[in-house]
Order: sequence, then C-alpha cells, then structure tokens
Amino acid sequence: MAVYSLAYLTATPLGAPEMISLAARCGYGAVGVRALPAMAGGDTNGLIGNPAVVRETMARVRDTGVKVFDVEIVRIGEGFTVEPLKPFLEVCGALEARAILVACDDADESRMAASFAAFCDAAAPYGLTADLEFMPWTKAPDAKTALRIVQHAGRPNGGVLVDTLHAARSTTTLADIAAIPPERLHYAQICDAPAEVPTTLEGLLHTARHARLLPGDGGIDLKGMFDSLRVEVPVSIELPNDAEKAKRGVEAWAQAAIDSARRVLEPA
Repeated sequence: MAVYSLAYLTATPLGAPEMISLAARCGYGAVGVRALPAMAGGDTNGLIGNPAVVRETMARVRDTGVKVFDVEIVRIGEGFTVEPLKPFLEVCGALEARAILVACDDADESRMAASFAAFCDAAAPYGLTADLEFMPWTKAPDAKTALRIVQHAGRPNGGVLVDTLHAARSTTTLADIAAIPPERLHYAQICDAPAEVPTTLEGLLHTARHARLLPGDGGIDLKGMFDSLRVEVPVSIELPNDAEKAKRGVEAWAQAAIDSARRVLEPA
C-alpha cells in the first residue's frame, strides 16, 4: 500500500504541528510542508528561523508516527546560488524530510541543469532528493523537459515530480511519464480537475491554486498516469479548493482527499 502524504495546500491554513496531528487522524503516513514561499510574500509554515515550531513539529512526528516527507519550494532562476538556501536545508534536515520540491524558472536549459546539479549536491548530505516539478507556466513545462534537465544534471538524488494536474494541462503524454526512469521518481502528486483545459494562464493558475477536484471527480486519467509511473511511490495529495474547504472544514476536506485517492489508486 502506498504512503499517502497530506500536502501543504490541502491543509492550509494549518501550521506544521497541526498538520501532523490532522494527518494522523485522517490516516495519512506523512505530510508536506512549505518552508519557502512559492512567490515573493507568499505563505509558508513559518519554519525557518522558528526552532520552537520545528521542535513542536518533530514532537508530534514522534507522538504520531506521521513523518515530514517533502518540503517546498526551491525556485531556480538565472541568478541561482546555493548559499542563501543553507537555512532552508538545515530546517529540512531537522525535520528529517526526504524530498524537496524544485521549480524551474531558468529558460537556459544548460544553466538550469548546472544549477540543479549544484542544489542536488547541497541537499545530498541531508539525505534529501531534489525533485523537479514540471508545470505549464514554468521553464520546464512538461515531463520531457524536466527529465532532460535532471538527466543532464546527472545527480543520483535528482528526480522528476509528476503532478497529475500539470501532466494533464501540459503536452505530457502517458508515454512521456512511462519514459521517466524509476530511479528518478521519488514521489508523485495527485488531484483531479475538469477535462477541459483552460486556455489562459489565469485559468491554469486559478485551478492549480484554488479549485482542484477530489480524485475521481474530474476528467484526468489518474489511473493511467500512476500505472505509467511503473513503480510505487509515496503519493502527495495536493488539493487546494477554496470553496470546498470553506464549506466542509479543513479536516473533513483532508479526509475526503485521502478517501477519494484510495478509491482511485486502490480499487477493490
């Protein structure tokens, strides 16, 4: 049975310690937290520079057995350097996390691969993988591009992160997913969405950040994508949906998320 991880966006606005407790109540084996914002001024779990929050998070890890799996988000652009990320990596190490989500903001593919390699090298002493998530609005818009960058970087802890929403919204095919070597797959993210793909950047971003659907409630070929991975990986359930979370409450939404993911991925 796969390990299911409660993603940061599914459980906002909870803090990291509260996420651990919620995940335990709902049957998750792990959580994903956000230590760096997705954009300037964006929200985080407030972990960097707050050792008390890290300590409380780890106390709940010990009490519940729910682990911190992945930590967000490192954005690699053209001026990227590793040095400013040392406090981030130290927090990842303190949380005993396993994976870091990486986004590509550099259009120069060879420079991006070199930067990604440098980050992989910095993450390796902490036992962390660096997983490049392809997203249609980034400079790695599809699985082929992400895999090319990771392979050019040539680091054993470098991986490609498949998010079912981004795969469905990009030119990525099931064959492209199947072409990712199993050793480059450290985890995957699941959600659903309407089959119709938005035609504007605003539409793509709105769905991704505010209106994802429970697995099975949309038109994405989730089973086909996960079968194409060809290896069992931890499953991060990333389901931001402002309206449904407000209506149901965070805990009921988190419970519905894991229940629906299991129905899709573990058919009777």
